[in-house]
Amino acid sequence: MTVSVGEVYENPRCRERVVIRTPSSHTGGARTVMDVYSEPGGAVSGEHLHPVSEERFTLVRGKVAFLIGGRQVTLEEPGQSVLIQPGIKHRWWNCSGEPAFHICEVRKNSDRFEQLVLRQLFGLAQDGKTTPEGMPRLLQQAVTTLEFGDVVRFTSPPWALQRVLFTALAPIARLLGHQGCDPRYMDRKPSEIAELEELPEEVMRWHR
Repeated sequence: MTVSVGEVYENPRCRERVVIRTPSSHTGGARTVMDVYSEPGGAVSGEHLHPVSEERFTLVRGKVAFLIGGRQVTLEEPGQSVLIQPGIKHRWWNCSGEPAFHICEVRKNSDRFEQLVLRQLFGLAQDGKTTPEGMPRLLQQAVTTLEFGDVVRFTSPPWALQRVLFTALAPIARLLGHQGCDPRYMDRKPSEIAELEELPEEVMRWHR
């Protein structure tokens, strides 16, 4: 089930609300553009990398910090932007006491990104099946990581160890009903349909 313009997906664990601006289905799978709203203390669920995708983040309002390859970068002014290449470790968090709004654009493998992040991971968080930080619990993480290793790889433990550990755990996880790509989440409807905010020119120049 593809996502559509204006659909809202929420992750209560990460205090994150995503509104679809440009879905992958409108670009032939080339890119997805999302409006990301985060509450104070909100953060992505763990340091990770994307094997084939690149991400561009552009601030609209508030303040968002990034750890990119071990270097911290803070976006504080509308239009400030960072590009994260495939294979680079990173994470982000709302580093202020106010709500923040930034744009996330994913290029390459964007349809798979939508399935994993907006449906599988957000669905697990909505059902209380993650840690407080939004990470799937061990057995669920085993099958989800093996299913979506081409999209996102969390950096701890090291990937080689994850492969060995999760391959061993996956049969047990599946016997207990865990699915790496759960149809219940793939078919779950968005929480609402929202009207897109008009973006300032300094933001739009990065995401036309």
